[in-house]
Amino acid sequence: MSIEDYITKHESMVLHPYTDSVGKLTIGVGRNIDDRGISRDEALYLLKNDIEMSINDLLDIFNDFYLLPNDVQLVMIDMMFNMGETRFRGFKKMIQAVRDKDFKEAARQAKDSKWCKQVGIRCEDNYNLLYNS
Repeated sequence: MSIEDYITKHESMVLHPYTDSVGKLTIGVGRNIDDRGISRDEALYLLKNDIEMSINDLLDIFNDFYLLPNDVQLVMIDMMFNMGETRFRGFKKMIQAVRDKDFKEAARQAKDSKWCKQVGIRCEDNYNLLYNS
């Protein structure tokens, strides 16, 4: 038996944060997030996975996603990552404007939202990239 299997046998593998028997926030196979956190490499690994999931969600919305200008792809990925698919799909007019290749209108639709007020500079950056695409 490998050390990974042996420790997992005793710790279990839990794929969402939970509070362990001594009150510490824990995830995975006994990873104490409260005291240990995660490494930079682990954070970047998780980010890459989340970006891939965001792109997969966008491919369901935009058949020609990879044909969009790079800055438009960047903004769509950022917004999907930030909001998740359900909230992103609520931006119906922005999505349609992107489908129509009317990126100025897409920028206006993104900016005219509660989300924009919540995320501040992120919205401004995304607006500028979309508007100038």
